[in-house]
Amino acid sequence: MNLLIQYNSSVFDQLRLKQDILADKAVEALISQSTLASEVNSWLVIPAKLPENFPEELRLYFEFYHYKEKEFSEGEHRLAQEFFEQRGDMYLAVLGFYSLPYCYAFAAGAQVLIRSQRILNQIGERLGETTRFVLDIFKPGAFTSQDEAFLTCAKVRLIHAYSRYFIRTYARDWDPAFGQPINQEDLLGTNLAFSHIVLRGMTKLGMSPSPKEHQAVLGYWKWIGELMGVETDLWPNSPKEAFELDRLIRKRHLKASDAGKKLTRALLEFYQKNIPDSFLTSQLEPLLAYFLGKEASKAVGISGQTQVPGDILGLFLKFSGFKTFGAVKNHESLRKNLERQQMQQFGRVLQLKLPELNRS
Repeated sequence: MNLLIQYNSSVFDQLRLKQDILADKAVEALISQSTLASEVNSWLVIPAKLPENFPEELRLYFEFYHYKEKEFSEGEHRLAQEFFEQRGDMYLAVLGFYSLPYCYAFAAGAQVLIRSQRILNQIGERLGETTRFVLDIFKPGAFTSQDEAFLTCAKVRLIHAYSRYFIRTYARDWDPAFGQPINQEDLLGTNLAFSHIVLRGMTKLGMSPSPKEHQAVLGYWKWIGELMGVETDLWPNSPKEAFELDRLIRKRHLKASDAGKKLTRALLEFYQKNIPDSFLTSQLEPLLAYFLGKEASKAVGISGQTQVPGDILGLFLKFSGFKTFGAVKNHESLRKNLERQQMQQFGRVLQLKLPELNRS
C-alpha cells in the first residue's frame, strides 16, 4: 500500500469515528466490578495465569499482551532502545518543551485533555506519569519478557478508555464536531508527537538522529502503537511518510482553542515553579516558540521569540541537564533522578494506576 495516497481527509474522517473496542469493553467490565481495578493496580507485571474472577472482556484484553510477547523482535528494536540509552535526557527534554505543547495546538484533541481536571490541577503528577511511561517502554531489554513495559502500555491504554467512557457518559457539552474522544486519528497524532516530533525537535537543536536511528525510532513506536490500541496500518515507515502524516494532521486540526491555551499556561506555570535553572525559566516562552513555530505558538497563546540559534539552545539544554542529572545520563540514572524528584515533590514515587471507583 502507498501510504501517501492514504493520507487524505476522506480516510482520516473515518478514523475520527473509530476508537479502541478491545480496551473500551475491558473498561466497561472494570467499571461494573470496581474491585478489579484495584487488583490490576497491585500487579508488577501481567501474570501468566490471569485471575479466574476476571470477566471474559478483561481476560481477552490481557491475553492480547500475552500474544504480543511472542511477536517481539529484540534485534529489530535494539537500535531504538540504544538511541534512548544514549540520548534519553534530550529525548525527555524535547518531549516536555515541544511535543506536549504541540499536542495542545490541536483544538479537537485538546478538548479531551481539558476535561481531565488532573492535567490542570495535578499537572505534576500527570507529567511524572508520562515520563514514567516513556522510561518504562525504553528500558534496555524492555519487552523481551512479560515485564512491566507490557503492563505499562496496557494501563495507559485502559486510562484512555476510561477517559472515553467518562466523556461519553458525563460530558454533556461534547461537540460531535470534535469526533469521537481519543479516536484513531488522535491516537496516531499522539504517537507521532512522542516519536517523529521529538526527533524533529532534536534536529532543531543541532542533534539530528541518523536516518537509520530515525527509522528505528519510528519502527519502535509502531510496536508501541500496536500495544496501545493504535491501528497501525497507516503508521509511517519512513521519515518522509512521518512528515506527510504530520502535515495532514496539522492541516486538518491545528487551530487555536481556549482548551489548548489553558493547557499550555498550566504547563508553563508548572515549569516556572519546578525547574531549578533560573535562566531556563526566564526563557520558557521563547524556547517553546522556537520549537513550535509561529502557527502552533499562536494556537496555544505563546508570543515569545528567540534569536538564539538552535545549536546554542541545544548546548544550553545539555548544560542545564548536566546540572540536574550529572555527567551520567543513561536510562538507569534518568529513572533514579525522576524517582528522587518525585519523592521530594510528592513524598512518593508515582505509579501508573487505573481509576479505582467507589460505587457504593
